[in-house]
Amino acid sequence: MQQALKIGEAAKKAGLAPSAIRYYEESGVLPEPRRTDSGYRGYEEGDVDLLRFVARLRALEFPLSDVREIVALRRDGKAPCGKVRATISREAAAIESRIADLQRLKKELEKLEAEARDLPDTWPTACVCDVVDPAGKRGP
Repeated sequence: MQQALKIGEAAKKAGLAPSAIRYYEESGVLPEPRRTDSGYRGYEEGDVDLLRFVARLRALEFPLSDVREIVALRRDGKAPCGKVRATISREAAAIESRIADLQRLKKELEKLEAEARDLPDTWPTACVCDVVDPAGKRGP
C-alpha cells in the first residue's frame, strides 16, 4: 500500500489549492479525509481523481449544490451521468438567456452612446447625467 499524500501533494496533483480542498470538505462536497497517525489529512490516488473531477465541474461553473449531489451519487456507487447531463442542459440554457440579456444591454448602451456622442460634457441641470435620465430630458 502506498503512503498517503498530504493535502499539498494532493492539491498539486489535482491542480487545486489546498484551501480549495479544505473548502470543499467543509462545504460537504468532499467527505472528510482519513487522517494519518500524526493528524495530517491523507489522500490516495482515487481521492486525487475525485479532486480533479470536482475541479473540472467547478471550472465549468457547476453550482456547488450540484457538485455536492454529483459527488454524493458517485460516492454511493451510482452513476452521476444523468445529473451531470441535466446540469449541463440547465446551465447552458441559463447561459443562453444571459447572452440574450447581455446582447439587449449592449444594444441599449450602444444607443445611449450614439445619443450622447454630440452632447456637451456639462449641463446646467440638476441631474447627474442627462444621457441616462429616465425621463428622457436632453440638455438646456
